[in-house]
Order: sequence, then structure tokens, then C-alpha cells
Amino acid sequence: MEITVTQNDPRYDTLKKSRNLRWPSSAADAASQIDLCDSADAVAKSLRRIIDAGMRPTVRSGGHCYEDFVVNNPGGAILDLSILNYARLPADGERYRISPGMKLGDVYLDLYKRYGVTIPAGSCYGVGAGGHICGGGYGVLSRMYGLTVDWLSAVEIATVDRQGKVVPRLVDKTKEPDLFRACRGAGGGNFGVVTGYLFDKLPRAPEELIDAGIGFDWQTMTEDRFVHIVQTFGNYWETRGKDPDTLGLFAGLELAHSSSGRLGIGLQFCNPDGYCRDLSVVKEFLKLFEEAVPSAGHTPVSRDSTVPQHNAEQRGNGLTPRPWLDATIGGSGGGGSQRAKYKSAYMKKNFTTDEAKCIYKHLTRNVPGTNMRGAVLAVDSYGGATNRLELASETAICQRSSVMKLQWQSYWRRPEDDAGRLAWLREFYNDLYSGPTVDPRYATTPYPGECYEGCYINYPDCDMLAHPFWPQLYYGDKDLYPFLQSVKRRYDPNNVFHHAMSIRA
Repeated sequence: MEITVTQNDPRYDTLKKSRNLRWPSSAADAASQIDLCDSADAVAKSLRRIIDAGMRPTVRSGGHCYEDFVVNNPGGAILDLSILNYARLPADGERYRISPGMKLGDVYLDLYKRYGVTIPAGSCYGVGAGGHICGGGYGVLSRMYGLTVDWLSAVEIATVDRQGKVVPRLVDKTKEPDLFRACRGAGGGNFGVVTGYLFDKLPRAPEELIDAGIGFDWQTMTEDRFVHIVQTFGNYWETRGKDPDTLGLFAGLELAHSSSGRLGIGLQFCNPDGYCRDLSVVKEFLKLFEEAVPSAGHTPVSRDSTVPQHNAEQRGNGLTPRPWLDATIGGSGGGGSQRAKYKSAYMKKNFTTDEAKCIYKHLTRNVPGTNMRGAVLAVDSYGGATNRLELASETAICQRSSVMKLQWQSYWRRPEDDAGRLAWLREFYNDLYSGPTVDPRYATTPYPGECYEGCYINYPDCDMLAHPFWPQLYYGDKDLYPFLQSVKRRYDPNNVFHHAMSIRA
């Protein structure tokens, strides 16, 4: 089924928007129509009509693109795959299918209830699988199981050849392996329209987990305390976090702007067997921060469920395991629509003292006339199974040596705050990456090297286009980007699929 929503349709004003309300930038920048497709055949038919009409197609599954790559499409058409959400088709055989329109929360539910398996994907459960997986896909189970694309067995994708013909393809390691590899992490909007992800095997889902954390009050926070917390967190992942018994531990350091009142650390944990019988790793980790700030100003938090316990009992320090599925589906929904800007970086080492002080400076810095609540630097644990170096040559993810992954997030409501918010974020980022650990040739960026490993393409940032080396920030400074360019020339020779940060042929 194909549904075409034009500007005369009452649904148009809703469907033309991004979840990031900065896009479309103006009414003139909006797409002319939105085509909703519920099958691969419908995608092929819609794409063919769009191409024949001379329109630019952009593709949307969940609508969470951080930049203007989809809905800023004047005179063009959005291929909306949100209703392409089949969990299985007759031709799948024994394979697991994830359709691009499925939300991650629904994926977890379906895989667990049908088969007792899961994917190591994101914790924002309203995100569409389509864009999330093609950019790599990672989340709270990735240290134990790797990235989503590490498990991917085949991809269904519709491409457009030199004559403008739409060509549906099923690609894997033996059939068109170059395109298959490119679909495993290069990001969306590059080669065609993905209509299905197929997996021969997936990891067993945990049966229970610990969900806990510790919070700190900005009112009692000093620069020295802040530096201690940040470096204690980073040191753990650079050292202890590489040990096998810690792979079931995922933690995020949420460094919110001081106007928020609080900052903190959240974690999830399970043992490799999928249960929480041994909590020594969690207790050890939390104790580091209880000792880091022994006086007033910290509050241990146990975010335990009140639902009946599943094969578990209360164990030490108030850390009560709860059902994995309950914790997963009850988690973040990805937030509502608002104005936003993001940046990212991979880190191979702990924060230096100068870096931690720089972060403190900007999180305590205000912008006159601008409300800074909703500005956060999220520092996530990384490493473990994500760093299987042999998979760098099989996927389009080259970042296989990092211990932390950073995401700057800034959310606000008023358009009049745009300038102040964007300036604050750029100044923060540029300042952090202008210190002695940065090669002067790549100043203001986390260019791949001894300390950093570039940026994450699923957190695109058009500010990086100011640098001629921006592709190396996302795809490394070796041979991956030239490889992706060759795939682009072969499978999208007319550059039908393009945006500001798409692969350049």
C-alpha cells in the first residue's frame, strides 16, 4: 500500500515535520509530498514515481535525524517507512526480520516474546530501526554483545541505477558484499532505501538486570569534585572496564548544565548468564563515586521497579534485579518534539585534567537571555564487544578502540533561543578539542589519533562540514571512506540519495 500525502491533505502539516522542530527551516524548505509505504513493493513503486517526476527522495523511518537531511526537501518527496513494520515475511525462513519502520521498543518486545532473543541497540525506544541500524546501532547491551550491525546477515535495499530504474536487492556477505558492508554503518541516505534487515542469529535476551545510579547536587559541586568524578568515571572504562567480568555493565555520566540543579550517573547491569546473582561489579563501581565525594552533595539512587520479582531476590545495597523486558520497555521513549542540536566524539583514553576543567567551565557558563536547562554532555561507556577489531573490515564502523562515547545534547523550545544555544554548544566543543592532546592540524575536532576516534555518523553534525577532513572524522583516516565512495559510484551513480553529509562519489 502507498499513501501519498500532499499539501492539500490535512495530515500534511503534521507529517512534514521532523522531531527536531528546527526542521523544516521554513515553509519553503518543506517537502512537496510524503509517501507512506507499508511494503518493499510499495517503496519501489513510490520511488519509481518520484524519480520519474524529477523529485528528490529522502527517507524517514522514525524521524529522529539530528540534522536537516530529510524534511528540508523543497520540491521533493519524503519516503516515510513508519508503517513498514513487518516482524516476519514468508520468504524469511528461519531468519529474524527487523523492518525499518519498527520502533526499537517494539523490536525488543517482538524478539523477546517470539524467540527470547534481542539486539544490542539503542535505549531511546521510539527511534525507528531503519536509520538506527544502518548507522551502526549501539546501546546498553553493546559492551557485552557488540553493535547491531555486527549481527546483521543480509539487507533488503532498493537502489536506482544509471538509467533511473529502481532495483530491489538482497545483499549479504556473498551477494554484492561491498554494498552489504556499506549498509553496516555508513549511515542513511547514501545508497538506496533499506526495506528490511535480516539476522541469522541473535543473542539471548537477559532475564533480569540492575538499574541504578548516583546523583550529585550542583549547589555543592566544586571544580575539584567535578574533575574527580569525571576522571574517576573515565579511568574505570580505560582500565577496569576492559575486564571480561565488567562487560555486562553499561553506565552513562549525564553532565547536565548547572542550571538543571543536578548531574549524575545511571547504570544497567547483568551477569553474562543473563541474571544478576553476582553484584560485586556494580557495588565496586558505585563505591568509587561514593568515596569520590564523601561529604554532602551526593545521593545514591536505586531506580528499582515495584513489579513482582522475576527469579531474583533483594541483594545488598538496595540493588534489586528486575525483569529485563520490564526495564527495557519501561525506559526512555526518546523524548517529545522540540528544538535540538547534537555533537559527538569517541574517546580512547580518560579525560585529562584540562579537559575535565574545560567541561566544568562550560557547564557552569550561562548565556545572557538564554535558558540553558536541557543542555547535557552525555558520556557513555563503550568498549568490550564493540571493539572487535576484525569487524572493522566487515562493517562500515571503524571506531573499534574507544572506551567512551560522548554526545552533546541541547534541547529548547523557543526559536529565539536558537542563536544562544548553538553558539554555546559550538564554543564548548571547539574549546574542548583545542588543547594539547589535539593535533593543531585538526584543532576543534576529535580527529582519530592517540586520544580520540572521531565522531558517530548517527549523531551527524553539520558544523563538521567546515573542515575539509570531515569524512575522516566519521569514517576514519584509512581506506574506509574511499571504499564507501566506490560503492556510491556503483550503486547510486546519479547521486539520487544525497544530503549535506552523504557519501561523496
